[in-house]
Amino acid sequence: MSDKKKVMIIAHFCDYGQENSNNRFNYLASFLADHGFEVELVTSSFSHRDKMQRIEEKNERRTYRTTLIFEPSYHKNISLKRLFISHHKIAQNLRKYLRQCDCPDILYCAIPSINLSEVASEYAAKHNIPFVIDVQDLWPEAYRLILKNESLYRLATGMMKRRIERVYGSADQIVAVSQTYAQRAKSVNTKCDNPIVVYLGTERFFYDNDVSNYASKYTKPDDEFWVGYCGTLGHSYDLTIVIEAMKLLADRGARNIRLMVIGSGPLEEKYKQKAAEMGIAYTFTGKLPYGQMCKQLSQCDIAVNPIAKGAAQSIINKHADYAIAGLPVINTQECEEYRNLLKYYNCGINCDAGSVEQVAKAIDSFVNDKKLTVVMSQNARKMGAEKFERSKTYGEILKGVQEILGLK
Repeated sequence: MSDKKKVMIIAHFCDYGQENSNNRFNYLASFLADHGFEVELVTSSFSHRDKMQRIEEKNERRTYRTTLIFEPSYHKNISLKRLFISHHKIAQNLRKYLRQCDCPDILYCAIPSINLSEVASEYAAKHNIPFVIDVQDLWPEAYRLILKNESLYRLATGMMKRRIERVYGSADQIVAVSQTYAQRAKSVNTKCDNPIVVYLGTERFFYDNDVSNYASKYTKPDDEFWVGYCGTLGHSYDLTIVIEAMKLLADRGARNIRLMVIGSGPLEEKYKQKAAEMGIAYTFTGKLPYGQMCKQLSQCDIAVNPIAKGAAQSIINKHADYAIAGLPVINTQECEEYRNLLKYYNCGINCDAGSVEQVAKAIDSFVNDKKLTVVMSQNARKMGAEKFERSKTYGEILKGVQEILGLK
């Protein structure tokens, strides 16, 4: 019998098998296993990103074990079926699984979803084992973009708020992807004195390897200036202001500026149509494998982070990708934590959310000032090394797990 401490990670949304989206919890599972823990990663049978059921792999070659819990399929991210059928059913199935599995020494749970974190919280309390939460996003706050009427928002999400606050309050340790999220969980928790903030991050070694080894799907002409965006084309992002800003610059005589959009999502066709109507130069690559995305991103001159006004996001995946790629960022995100990072490292330009004129001015600044682009690119790489390299930052999570188990 192994004398290793057993860690169970419950993460509703992560990778499995050959999937590779640079997910936090797959990396963390490997990281903890490499540091002497026996790790089981429990996740969904349904790929939220690909919208398809996963095929179980009998010989998955990883240093940790993965368990798939059946979740009914859904087609839309924002739907009653997802919240009230799929999430409800996977929570039921997780509860059944936990009744018959060996009890771990510590339970580490990603938030969201609310349903799975509730089951995890109950299980940890029942078995008197440490419960760690890792806050990736704020639910129900994320729904403000859809439910814009404040009264309707409060009515529709009041129960969700009470449920997630019970989970926040039950945690023995809080981990979060930003100080903003950590403070939200800590506001209703009296057990955790010092939340651990570790940005999502990425791995520079693999980024550099991908850039070196992948062939570029789209070749950048020497005379073009590329404005890059990577990620989901969903309701939290406002690519329209970037398109309109580029149209404004074209009307003022700017030439050879191309919008390079790497990713897909429910608003992809809307943005394609908008770009065509505006007559700007654009390329939509669709969703690319992570390594191919890195290669394409590396060819861009700058990046845009056009988060919609009122969005709840704080520090997200694309922040790490842009920083590791050494890309200066034009940012409309209202989150002060990220705006302050860009200001502190001098690696981007903050604009007001929804301001086409400010975004156009920022793009024009980079196009016409090569020195500015070079300096901010160097600064972005420095920020990436200090704040987003997982090999350096995830040690804080390891330390937290060791301390709560009395290993330090």
